[in-house]
Parts: sequence; C-alpha cells; structure tokens
Amino acid sequence: MRTRHAAAAAPGPGAPAVTRMAVKPGRIGSEPLPVGPGALSVTRTAAPAARSAAMNRPGPVVFLLLALLAGAVPAAAHHAFSAEFDADRPLRLVGTVSKTEWINPHSWIHVDVEGEDGEIVTWAIECGAPNALLRRGLNKNSVPVGTELVIDGFGAKNGSNTANARDVTFPDGSRFFVGSSGTGAPYERQRQ
Repeated sequence: MRTRHAAAAAPGPGAPAVTRMAVKPGRIGSEPLPVGPGALSVTRTAAPAARSAAMNRPGPVVFLLLALLAGAVPAAAHHAFSAEFDADRPLRLVGTVSKTEWINPHSWIHVDVEGEDGEIVTWAIECGAPNALLRRGLNKNSVPVGTELVIDGFGAKNGSNTANARDVTFPDGSRFFVGSSGTGAPYERQRQ
C-alpha cells in the first residue's frame, strides 16, 4: 500500500500553530494518529484564533432577518385609503395635466382645474403604483402635460386639493382604472 506524507514547514515567528494529523485511507473523518506506514499525513495550519473569529461572524439567518426588517419600513409607510381619503366624498374633476410623477408607492397626476370662482386650482391626484399602471396599459408618456382629463375619485379627508383617483378618462374617450388596489378604497361601486 502506498502512503503519502505532507511535509510541514517549520513555523516562523508569529506563524500559527501547526498540527500534524494522520488520515487512514478508506476512513471517513480524521483523528489524530501517529504518522507512520499506511497513513496519509495532513498538516493543518489554521490558527485557533482565526477559527473562533469565523464562528462568531453573523450567519445567513441574521442577514435574512435584517433584510426582512428593512423591507417592513417602506411597507409601514404605505397607507390605507381610509387614512387619507373620504369614501363619502366622491368627486369628478375636469382639468389639464400640469405635471406627472411616476414614483413609488403611488403615481401622481397634477391637474389644473378651474374653480367655481374662475380661478385655476392645482389638484394632486394619487394613482396606483407605476408598475400597476404599466400593467393596465399606461406609461410615463401616456399622460403628457397639457392633456385634458376627466378624473373620477374621492377627495381628501382634510379638505385639501388632493384626491385619490379611481378612473381617468382621456379626450378620445378611453378610460383607465388608475386606483390603488388593496387599500380598502370603495372601487367596487358601480361605475356610472
């Protein structure tokens, strides 16, 4: 039977401790054995301090927990429909687009609407997430500045010029559902 012996270099100043171990062929695992005929000699040079430092590092489970907690912060910032808008205050606005914002968690359309007194008032209209609007057939270029829109939605509880849109109707008559889903909004009402 052939044997192999690994030659161990003499440790220099500041070098880690060297342990000589023998591994018997055909055996699973290793155990300290005297080096001799019929054994394979293996030299292990990992310092005990390095091994214990590696064992004290945070593992994948810790990183997974941190990632889950980090994802919970933006989700907590997202609000339910009823936190900001009044389901008993439906409204219809006709106005001209002055600005659009395709940002998460909601897209916004800013519309200039002529008030009852003849003055132009800018309304901020909250829509669904950009990804949801893309799936419904809209994109950043679908609502250019200057387009006249009819917006059906619900006004803000605080009475500001902010609304949550349900439907947006374009000048050609095409109508898109732009509301957020899963927010508790009363979108189940019959459309008129």
